[in-house]
Amino acid sequence: MALALADTPASGRWRDLGARAASALVLAPLAIACLYVGGWPFTLFVAAASAGMGAEWARISRRDPAEKPVGAVAMVLALAALTGGVGLAWLGLAVALAAVAALAMARLPRAAWGLAYIAPGVLALGWLRADPAVGFVNTLFTLLVVWAGDIGAYAVGRLVGGPKLAPAISPGKTRSGAVGGLAASVLIAAGVALYLGGNPAWAGLIGAVVGVAGQAGDLLESGLKRRFGVKDSGGLIPGHGGLLDRLDALLVAVPVAALLAAAAGRGVELWR
Repeated sequence: MALALADTPASGRWRDLGARAASALVLAPLAIACLYVGGWPFTLFVAAASAGMGAEWARISRRDPAEKPVGAVAMVLALAALTGGVGLAWLGLAVALAAVAALAMARLPRAAWGLAYIAPGVLALGWLRADPAVGFVNTLFTLLVVWAGDIGAYAVGRLVGGPKLAPAISPGKTRSGAVGGLAASVLIAAGVALYLGGNPAWAGLIGAVVGVAGQAGDLLESGLKRRFGVKDSGGLIPGHGGLLDRLDALLVAVPVAALLAAAAGRGVELWR
């Protein structure tokens, strides 16, 4: 994902728009369909994404051979969290944290960071969707807020440009893109509340918190790629790069949304 690209010639600013749009038209409906159906389709979809992200982590941090099993570990955690419901999701989180600690103590820091980076978002997604009353709508709300932030950042950043947001981490991202993305997240959240009879002001605040978390996830992945000296985590998704490039914001935003949902209580929509 990208908050924006700065100082790009006008003729090249929208060069990747077609590929990005085509990818979104394929992946977004598939993700929403699996989310709506739940059960095994959702389990397998997220498990496959988890394994793919683990494999990408292994590739970008390839100097450590201990990274090889991260994809399989992430997939097992996804299956445990998503098929076991709420209780097993928290058990899975405890197992994940224990595994991270063990890997760190074994002096395998890259494997530990890879697991710590992927697992919380996967487990939080399973927990959020597992709510029998509002699991689908709260998870979809979170996705819409993050996706709106991505689109807003892309559009405003390409149109406005301006000062860079964090040049030491990701030289291409701009402050205007960050503001545009945050505004889009707030507006879509408030719009959902207005449409469904919720509290627009509260929903906008939730949208802002989740949107900021998504942007933090974007910057985190950019910093990791910069540290490992790679441009993209992979080439699976045209216009975006790899799965980590596309899901970076969700890996941070979903745990934040899950915490907000836990504070509100099971069965309560995030926008009320």
